[in-house]
Amino acid sequence: MLDTVKNALRQVAEVGLLLIAAAVVLELIFGSAVPYIGIGILDNITALTRELGEQGLVGIISIGIIVWLYLRR
Repeated sequence: MLDTVKNALRQVAEVGLLLIAAAVVLELIFGSAVPYIGIGILDNITALTRELGEQGLVGIISIGIIVWLYLRR
């Protein structure tokens, strides 16, 4: 049962990453006024990157954890 839940969550995460990638591509092509998105994906990614960069070591550790979680399939 636990494996089923883990697989379902993994698939949800993959769909989420695909949606984020599609939103970034659409925003690059059409600008920030992309219909059906309503938010600036690139602005949010830029803000997150800036915040993690300002945090120094904590930001590096956070990025490492995020990458480790993504690559650990």
